[in-house]
Amino acid sequence: DYDVHMHVPDGATPKDGPSAGITMVRAMLSLAIDRSVRAGLAMTGEVGLSGLVLPVGGIKEKTMAARRAGIDCLVFPAQNKRDYDELPDYLKEGLEVHFAEEYKRVFEIAFMEDDFFDHKI
Repeated sequence: DYDVHMHVPDGATPKDGPSAGITMVRAMLSLAIDRSVRAGLAMTGEVGLSGLVLPVGGIKEKTMAARRAGIDCLVFPAQNKRDYDELPDYLKEGLEVHFAEEYKRVFEIAFMEDDFFDHKI
């Protein structure tokens, strides 16, 4: 049994938009199913009420930050693929990058389970 409170205030760190949506959903699902997410994973994207993963800004900056943090696997919205493809090769080198259209795909990547929804829902 858990009580969950998520608070995203306007603080000292500048933010623009709902980029942490898929990450917040992932955190709540991790708690609900009592499973850790894969290590070395970062993600960004808005999640709509229907489960669609919606585009966000700052793909270059987020990729650079992930590299600095030692992250080697990224999940971006499918609609941001062009933004990622336009990055210099040195930023993309050595990264495993996934592009998700629906949250189901984010879940599969984060929890490394492709058939979770086929068996448990």
